[in-house]
Amino acid sequence: MGNLSQIIQQYKTDSESVYNTWFVDNDQRLKAFRTIRRGVLQVIDDIKNKTFPNDFKNSSLEFVLGCVAEQKQVFVGVAHPFYWKPKLRIPDIYENQNNKIAFGQFLENCIHAKTEDQVIKEIVKLDTLKIKGLGPAVASILYFLHPTWFPPFNTAILNGFNFLFKDKKKLGSWTEYLKIRETLIETNGKHKAALSNDLGAIAGLCFEIGSQKMLIGNDEYLSEEERARLEKNILKRQKEIQDEKLEENLHNEMQYHLLKIGSSLGYHVTPASNDKSKSFNGQNFSFISIPKFPELPTNKDTQNTIKLIDVLWFQKGTDKIIAAFEVEKSTSIYSGILRLSDLHFSISTGNEVFYIIIPDRREKDVILQLNRPVIKNSKMNIKYILFSELRSQCDAICKFGSDYSIMEKISRSI
Repeated sequence: MGNLSQIIQQYKTDSESVYNTWFVDNDQRLKAFRTIRRGVLQVIDDIKNKTFPNDFKNSSLEFVLGCVAEQKQVFVGVAHPFYWKPKLRIPDIYENQNNKIAFGQFLENCIHAKTEDQVIKEIVKLDTLKIKGLGPAVASILYFLHPTWFPPFNTAILNGFNFLFKDKKKLGSWTEYLKIRETLIETNGKHKAALSNDLGAIAGLCFEIGSQKMLIGNDEYLSEEERARLEKNILKRQKEIQDEKLEENLHNEMQYHLLKIGSSLGYHVTPASNDKSKSFNGQNFSFISIPKFPELPTNKDTQNTIKLIDVLWFQKGTDKIIAAFEVEKSTSIYSGILRLSDLHFSISTGNEVFYIIIPDRREKDVILQLNRPVIKNSKMNIKYILFSELRSQCDAICKFGSDYSIMEKISRSI
């Protein structure tokens, strides 16, 4: 094995590594932090209010883990440890009320912690309760709450860690996880200039090695079976990246159509704050968008969430939002709805219209989400538009539309 600096350089220069496809070149990763944090707060509230179900399915925890799993690559299978397995009675946080409360208090104390030592104390306290099935898989949630304090954790990351540091740490132990964390933080500190304060970068390196998507050193001693497995993993990674690029292109295309329509109808338009540098078909979003996001009558955190909505239309020269659009591909439709609801509950005048833009194949998914009681009872005016309709009708809407009401022609509601 080469020295660590060379390994890190290999990791960073590989255009298909998770460093480049997930860590530094993924706007959805940045959006996920806020969405997951809000989802964890919902889990806490549900446990406090005794509305958290006795199953993982349809729980707020399922939503949180769904948002984490959307990160794909590094977090595939992240929800598996949390599935309720009745025969094994694990993880015992669904039917055991005391364990459920302990888990809720753990999450609440961690999300509000001001220092990493506070979180470590909460981990030790949780570990002493010996709740069956509730191990360091939770660390992947902690990562999205405190990314500079706690690395994510799964089998592939563990395997990569053991290979990289010639160790034999095991899954399922908080004690082992904390030792792994200490080693990763110490190593990251020595190579911070090449990596990041965010521990996702070094965890991603372990993942690449542990999932055998990155080969360290000379491969001449690999057996035929090992070589075949390596080649299979490389092909799988390439397909995943190609699929993600295709999805990203579709996302950019839909954003562009919405920006183009809004501008042609006479509104000031803007994409999500981290999407302004994007383009579609040679058309830069920045050339269509307003140069500065209006100051909204709400607090900074809520405004930052609203700025992540995929496309917003404003009445010219004002901070009045006319329409808001969330473009969803394979990601959780509910996370987009949450961003729209932040807008609705913070600065809504009751006249805005909200749209979810979805691939045709996901129509059943959006209907399911819009039928959630919390959404139906919110009186939010959320409708949905299919990709095919937006694409085929864009030019006609630009030509014949006079205001936002033209979108009713292609939108659907439940």
